[in-house]
Amino acid sequence: MPSLLWSIFPSVLGDSPLSLTPFQVKCREMENYIKKTIVVGVASWISAFVVVRRIFPKRSFDFCNRVVSTLHAILAVTLALLSVEDWRCPFCPVASKSSPRQMQILAVSLSYLIYDLACCHFGERVNLDNTIHHLVSIVGLGAGLSYQKCGSEMVATIWVTEMSSPFLHLRELLKELGYRDTLLNLAADILFAAIFTFARMLVGPFITYATVSANNPLLIKAMGLSLQLVSAFWFFKVVRMIKHKLTKRTSRQHQEEDDSQLKHS
Repeated sequence: MPSLLWSIFPSVLGDSPLSLTPFQVKCREMENYIKKTIVVGVASWISAFVVVRRIFPKRSFDFCNRVVSTLHAILAVTLALLSVEDWRCPFCPVASKSSPRQMQILAVSLSYLIYDLACCHFGERVNLDNTIHHLVSIVGLGAGLSYQKCGSEMVATIWVTEMSSPFLHLRELLKELGYRDTLLNLAADILFAAIFTFARMLVGPFITYATVSANNPLLIKAMGLSLQLVSAFWFFKVVRMIKHKLTKRTSRQHQEEDDSQLKHS
């Protein structure tokens, strides 16, 4: 009966399971697994946000979302490190078929980006550059999952982009906890800037070059280059932020010294 139905309605039901090769069956099973992982992942991130919201009922929407974002960053970096097959060349093999572990990592991060894009529009963090970053990342990861290729480069990209994220969110969490303009907050700013510069502007261009120069699909190349351009744009904003913070702190120290001298004169 199943084979009869597929012979009558091939355009509706697609290829019959009986006519698929073992390789095609394995690919279809992987596609179904990835779809389930993304759906379960989105539900899990939403659930994590609800739990954090219950734990910190007096904190803002943005505070709770940043806690979830920090959890994702730690998880993504850890999974990316565990997926490395050869530490002599962590980004190898280039332009190869993605392994099941790499596909799982991409699916987990894709589910988080879908969740976070929605949260950014519900909360107070709605801005154009953040939205563009999310859309570029979602399209890029989606393309990688669709082609089932370029897994090494994409997992390396996740490692690079999420390495500085915990310190990015720590900066804002400290401000809401009452540590704005303190040495602790300045230390978090400097750590974030240093790690961001190393990851996005030193390692990032190498991964982008490897992705663009290899035999990868055009869409993946375009998304890799776009993400590097977004990183360069943010790098200049980070430099400007650190310059402003250091100048502000130096000015305040000079003002305090002047006030102290006037008091004792």
